[in-house]
Amino acid sequence: MENDNWVYKPGKAQKSLKLRKMMKCFCSGKQLQIGGMVPLPDSPATKDYRASVRSSRAGDTGNIEEAESSLRESGALNYEEARALLGRYEYQKGNIEAALHVFEGIDIASVTTKMKVTLAKRAQIQKRRSQKYDTPPMSIHAVSLLLEAIFLKAKSLQALGRFKEAAQSCTVILDIVESSLPEGLPENFGADCKLQETLSNAVELLPQLWILAEAPKEAIMSHRRALLRQWNLDVQTNARIKKEFAIFLLYSGNEYNPPSLRFQMDSSFVPRTNIEEAILLLMILLRKVTLQIIEWDPSIFDHLSYALSISGGLWTLANQVEELLPRNIDLCERHHILALCYYGEGDNFTALNLLRKLLSSAEDPTCVPGLLLASRICAESLECAEDGINFARRAIESLQGRCNHLMGVANYVLGLSLSAQSRAAMTDSERVRMQSEALQSLESAGRLTTMNDSNVIYHLCVENAEQRNLDTALHYARCFVELEGESTLKGWMLWARVLSAQKKFPEAETIVDEAVDQSGKWDQGALLRTKAKLQIAQGQVKNAIGTYVQLLADLQIQRKSFGLEENLKKEKDFNRTMELETWHDLASIYIKSSRWQDAEFCLSKSEAISCYSASRLYIAGLLHQSKGLHKAALTDYTNALAVDPSHVPSLISTAVVLRQLGNHSPATLISYLRGALRLDRTNVAAWHNLGLIYKEEGSAVEAAECFETAWFLEESEPIEPFR
Repeated sequence: MENDNWVYKPGKAQKSLKLRKMMKCFCSGKQLQIGGMVPLPDSPATKDYRASVRSSRAGDTGNIEEAESSLRESGALNYEEARALLGRYEYQKGNIEAALHVFEGIDIASVTTKMKVTLAKRAQIQKRRSQKYDTPPMSIHAVSLLLEAIFLKAKSLQALGRFKEAAQSCTVILDIVESSLPEGLPENFGADCKLQETLSNAVELLPQLWILAEAPKEAIMSHRRALLRQWNLDVQTNARIKKEFAIFLLYSGNEYNPPSLRFQMDSSFVPRTNIEEAILLLMILLRKVTLQIIEWDPSIFDHLSYALSISGGLWTLANQVEELLPRNIDLCERHHILALCYYGEGDNFTALNLLRKLLSSAEDPTCVPGLLLASRICAESLECAEDGINFARRAIESLQGRCNHLMGVANYVLGLSLSAQSRAAMTDSERVRMQSEALQSLESAGRLTTMNDSNVIYHLCVENAEQRNLDTALHYARCFVELEGESTLKGWMLWARVLSAQKKFPEAETIVDEAVDQSGKWDQGALLRTKAKLQIAQGQVKNAIGTYVQLLADLQIQRKSFGLEENLKKEKDFNRTMELETWHDLASIYIKSSRWQDAEFCLSKSEAISCYSASRLYIAGLLHQSKGLHKAALTDYTNALAVDPSHVPSLISTAVVLRQLGNHSPATLISYLRGALRLDRTNVAAWHNLGLIYKEEGSAVEAAECFETAWFLEESEPIEPFR
């Protein structure tokens, strides 16, 4: 071989000459013996590639140096090593099929034992340099060359779409190294050759090949093998494997067992699901970014945000955002993400304060996502409804001539804020005006979103129902259930409530029964409670009690099933509230039937759940009031209002008891009832009792208006509030 850059060094010229002659011999097929070297056989593979190698200019310095290293240590380049060199050369030229043909001619099984012994002895020599050991059967460069050939064979198979065979070939490399070095690779092992580079590439490639081969179980195992074994991977390679593994766990659509117990340390966190394992990996990567061990990768945070959002870990996500360095996340983006986290966890106050900072003139006052979220939060509070209107209108102004869908969302949140403001209106004229504007905004949102946004349709139904446009509300309820694919319980329940407002109780119960059939066992609580109320409305008290008993039994079973699950706190809180209210519903039935003992039993059960519940104190007041103990009832109602000043039933019952006691002025009674109506404008009992007080005071006109309103509302009153 000729190479103008070949530098003469003492002792090297003879080796170079041998190598050139050997390569020439291999390419020509002639037999040549150099210094006792075993002649290369004239194999079919040699004949097949004789022409291609002869026609190429042999100036590959890297190949020559690799071969020289092997010659320098063993004095010979055997048949497998020569094919490895030739295959690598063909692969580098892009002749994938030709390279694969050469690689397949290498009998790896025949040299595997020698490779393992060589690696094991090399590790021993590296650990104890002062002691003498037997000469390894192969040179470390020869082992490196053959492992690289196996890796390039896997890459060739991958390029040809033979992914399973490629993965099996890649596995051979890991098996050889792992069985030779069970304690892992020593530091700087194979630093004088390409062994570490080849091993790192194989460890990273293997999971990808199993994914391409549609073998998810093997992909999971190979990812864990890559991360849990000592391969001396560099930091960036390790980070890439962690990231790809987390992505696969998140989006593969399959669930697999957590790592084996033998890989787990005492008191360490053990992920129980794919999502938990993915979150753990992503949080480790994010920590390394914070410590500046690896470079910032925005996709890591994006995937972690998704994982924590779907798993209910928004507090954790907020903590991760707060730990990010300023250079990694913009201040506006930080405030927006934190606001979403706090809002998702129910801390609206903190979320709104963050959004106010974001939307201030010092940061980004025209940030449309921030304006929309701020308006949405304000719509949930009567005190902030006016701010919500302003935020929504600012968003609409910023969106002029831009995205129709976002404009639809802006009109949607404007409608919600106007609706909330209407409930806080001081005068009837103002309330009617705002209700009309709210409905117009929601209808505009429906048109702009082409009636494909289920949230818009749902609130169109609610708003029409509250304004007693019941036929229109029923239409939107059906549209919502169809759009959600009959999978959302709140759609079925809203449909049943609208039917109950139309006094179509049997039809409403049929809808609830259909919803029960469509739902899972643990999702039927609210439906069964609604069904019981429908049965009461039809005079089927005995059936209603049976339904409540079934509901309590289901809740008890569910509580025992979820007793040890820490991550089901929200579900447990919801079920706890459901059980509390169910006992109160039963107690109310027994009070109306004068079954005092049964009612007291129900109250004792609810007291064990929550002794400081406004609704429990209210039911206790009803029990005392039904027994004629008005002062005791008044004490209960007062205590209920101390727990929850906005508890509407307690406000109304307080006015009723005070009127029965006769020792308070009408103005005091009216103040309680007006307070109840400010909170619930459609409360029939509040209007009726207000009419009674006006009648006693001789205000016939006001009394007539109150009675007329009460009658109108009672004719269209649902069994449960629409909202």
